[in-house]
Amino acid sequence: MNEQILARHWLALIAPKAAPVLATSTVLILARIWNANGAEHSIGNAVLMTALALAAGAAGAFASTGWAGDKTIAGTAFATAGALAFTGIAGYADGLTLPLLLWAIATVLAYALAARYWRTDRRATVAHERHLGERREEHAHIERVEALNAGARIEVARSGAAYAEQLATALLTRAALPGFDPSALAEAGLPQLTSGDADKEY
Repeated sequence: MNEQILARHWLALIAPKAAPVLATSTVLILARIWNANGAEHSIGNAVLMTALALAAGAAGAFASTGWAGDKTIAGTAFATAGALAFTGIAGYADGLTLPLLLWAIATVLAYALAARYWRTDRRATVAHERHLGERREEHAHIERVEALNAGARIEVARSGAAYAEQLATALLTRAALPGFDPSALAEAGLPQLTSGDADKEY
């Protein structure tokens, strides 16, 4: 089977790999903008971000336990808690040293978590492609067997038609021979081939 080959653009290939650093960089930039607009040393803002981060962490803990636990919801809640904590600290802190340190740690953790999902997705993709390859091989084998069977049936039909044609020609040739007497064959005890016998032979 001929399948269309699609070449993915290089941006489509690197976009998933760049997503973690883009996310943490966006949070850092927004936190520093917030810092420049009055969040620095603001106790109220720090308390708000702390409460939001704790609430998101508690939601993640509840989502990861119990019989109705959901890994996706838990992961999203924990990521939200980390982003809120990072935003609060980066917005409240003086200078860029601590925010940059937190940004580096958050980026490394984001890549560590993303690598796990990338490996799982890659394994699922490889397994799916292997399954498709096996199905294609199986279908190609069945098609080859059916083609061989059809060819064999055609050859049998051709040989049968050729035999019938040769037998008919022999009967006509024998009947056209001078001095041919069918009754003499019957008296001699030899079987007389007729067109009905030719059909039976075929």
